[in-house]
Amino acid sequence: MCPALKLGTWNVRTMTPGLSADLLEVNDARKTGVINKELYRLQIDIVALQKTRLPTTDSMREKDFTFFWQGKPPEQVREHGVGFAIRNRLLGSIVPPTEGSGRIIKLQLHTAAGMVSFINAYAPTLTSSMEAKDEFYDDLCLTLRGIPQQAPIFLLGDFNARVGSDHSSWPSCLGQFGFGKMNESGQRLLEFCCRHDLYITSSFFDTKPSIRFSGDIPGLSIGTNSTWCLWGVAI
Repeated sequence: MCPALKLGTWNVRTMTPGLSADLLEVNDARKTGVINKELYRLQIDIVALQKTRLPTTDSMREKDFTFFWQGKPPEQVREHGVGFAIRNRLLGSIVPPTEGSGRIIKLQLHTAAGMVSFINAYAPTLTSSMEAKDEFYDDLCLTLRGIPQQAPIFLLGDFNARVGSDHSSWPSCLGQFGFGKMNESGQRLLEFCCRHDLYITSSFFDTKPSIRFSGDIPGLSIGTNSTWCLWGVAI
């Protein structure tokens, strides 16, 4: 039996080197090196990274993990940005990201049960315009439509939303361990999950309040169009 993978999502705030435009010249201060050490300590296999702030599309291999990212063109402001950190032993089984945006990127993994898709999403904040939010969810819908109907989907990321704890109103996508009050972005996310048969996995597990709530959506949002789901932890 294939061992379970440990998944995570991490808003790293930035992966820009700071001291040099060249990632390889920063040595011990290299952000990917620092992140690599922390992920290795936590023994996580696949991590969705948000707010990387790195330009264009590229990759970089560290000792234990390989990083893939998607950002805006170099001439534009370095904001948003998403990526993945993949344990090196899994590189032979993945289909590396080939397209995406500064907010959405997709990775695929070959498994004994077939192809599994991982989507990393970084949603606009609550104060963003309705146009920005509509564009984000339209793009996310298009990404989901590109995945076969019965293929497992793991949707990770920072959704800048509070989904609340009203399990009775959202029984198909929200568990009994939600937290706080739902806001407008949380309602939009729950409606999206209901429409696409996804569910907020972390809300189905009783965890410590400090883990359950961090100002945004707790844990990570994972869903599947089939009948199984795997839970990961937020960093």
